[in-house]
Amino acid sequence: MKDSQPRRTMLYVPGNMPSMLQNVPLFKCDSVILDLEDAVNHAEKDAARNLVRRFLQSWKERDKEVLVRINPLNTKWGHDDLRAILPEMPDAIRFPMCETAEMALELDAELARYEAANGLEIGHFGILPSIETVKSVLNAYAIATSTKRIFGLAFGAEDYTASMGVARTNSGEDLMHPRMMIVMAARAAGIQAIDTVFSDVSDMEALRRETELVKRLGYTGKCLVNPRQIDVIHEAFAPRREEIDHAQEVVEAIRQAHAAGTGVVSLRGKMVDAPIVKRAINTLRIAYAQGLVDTPVDEEILNG
Repeated sequence: MKDSQPRRTMLYVPGNMPSMLQNVPLFKCDSVILDLEDAVNHAEKDAARNLVRRFLQSWKERDKEVLVRINPLNTKWGHDDLRAILPEMPDAIRFPMCETAEMALELDAELARYEAANGLEIGHFGILPSIETVKSVLNAYAIATSTKRIFGLAFGAEDYTASMGVARTNSGEDLMHPRMMIVMAARAAGIQAIDTVFSDVSDMEALRRETELVKRLGYTGKCLVNPRQIDVIHEAFAPRREEIDHAQEVVEAIRQAHAAGTGVVSLRGKMVDAPIVKRAINTLRIAYAQGLVDTPVDEEILNG
């Protein structure tokens, strides 16, 4: 991946709720998304923007990744959102309703102009596009590869089902095809895939099942709307003990093969090929990020 930072949990916090904003430093999510779009009605857009700006000014020692979900640039609020929040240095912009590569490039150009004018490295701000319409699903790979700022694709199921003219179901078969399209586009582009929110905050077992499903599909994280969902999602994305043990055995087999001066790697009499090695290294990378192993894996081991 272009960016291996863990994003198992990306918590939405409405920008117009001071009580939630002040608790953001206490939440144990990987990333927080300060929301100026869907969570804020039209009459409160300006007030929410000011609240988020002042909150970012006050939160100096940040212990998690911070994104701001702006309004689309083709609305009357989008550019004002950027002007207000970029000086407060969020890590990235959550970009809603991104349907084409051209839309991503428009935001890229806006960010580059701000960076150049303020002496920042070009590319300082990341972009996480929301894939939430039929058109954006069909354009997912073009969006993913449009600019190097993009470190992931995030699925938005509610707007997607609306654009399809269907109801979202608990079983999830209505979402399987777009989920696969998005995760394949992200993986092909070498970036992360972030799944949609699970809105029933009272059903933790259903949340666990859905998170385990999207993990099997290849997703690396999930958005959420309630901090009570954080632990369940973290547990679901954590590698199992047997997965970690197997990955460590694979890496040790590679080391022994290199020490013996051979490129042939075997484990318990079976050949270990490149995809198995890559999966093992990815498992250990995630395990280290989650505190499940003590030392990071040396990924140079792939090169001998």
